[in-house]
Amino acid sequence: MMSENLKQVTIVSGKGGTGKTTTVASFAALAQSKVIADCDVDAANLYLLMHPEDDAQGKFLGAKVAVRDNDRCTRCGMCKERCRFDAITVDEVNELACEGCGLCVVVCPEDALKLEQVVVGTWYTGQTSYGPMAHARLLPAAESSGRLVTLVRQKAENLAYEHDLPYILIDGPPGLGCTTTAALAETDLAVVVTEPTLSGIHDMERQIQLIEHFGQRSAVVINKYDINAENTQHLRAWCNMKGLPLLGEIPWDSTVTDALAAKKPVVEHNEGPAARAIAQTWERTAALVATL
Repeated sequence: MMSENLKQVTIVSGKGGTGKTTTVASFAALAQSKVIADCDVDAANLYLLMHPEDDAQGKFLGAKVAVRDNDRCTRCGMCKERCRFDAITVDEVNELACEGCGLCVVVCPEDALKLEQVVVGTWYTGQTSYGPMAHARLLPAAESSGRLVTLVRQKAENLAYEHDLPYILIDGPPGLGCTTTAALAETDLAVVVTEPTLSGIHDMERQIQLIEHFGQRSAVVINKYDINAENTQHLRAWCNMKGLPLLGEIPWDSTVTDALAAKKPVVEHNEGPAARAIAQTWERTAALVATL
């Protein structure tokens, strides 16, 4: 159960590649007294800019899959014949293909099969120069990523209580899936980072609908706002129509790539147009959170 004084801000995007994580990294460098949580577990990369020194980690167990006892197995092949997912042969179980339905366990005449949870990822907590951080890495193609997001958030809340910090800054996943829902649940503010492209606008509108469905507060940041003036004006008008705060407009800036190559938040790497705009955006974000 969250403390009433603990504020959680989740930064998301309707599609990948809008600059969400780049923005979060600079927010983390600018914000005071906060915990950082990377909940984009399917493609976690915030750690590349935050450089955490992990002091705790643990295994994350996913869904159950079939496990064979080779000493009991007679290689009769009944499991292979009945498996509609082609996940099992007389020699091995394909954990990525197994749906954990348990039919092979039922039909095995030697009771040589059972369902067990398998390790599909690892969670970490540690310290960065920007504050405590919780993050995780999911194995490629592994499932249960929504549960892993929830676990990372729980670890972040524990860090906030332990260090008596009032904010949690969450790097959420893009899109509308269960990971996004898990990252947005019970947060105080969802900041949607978009870009003035047709796909960016479309996916942002769908994500705002998702946020509204859960009755949560949202705001918008337009990244690379100057690459298409017409689409940017459409975004401004749409936010105004919906009554959504437009927290910032970040220009296209080649030095952003330089900052990422140097593995630094943009605001710490240079004082270019994007860095200045991100700093102003964070000031507006912090001011808005303070009113919640």
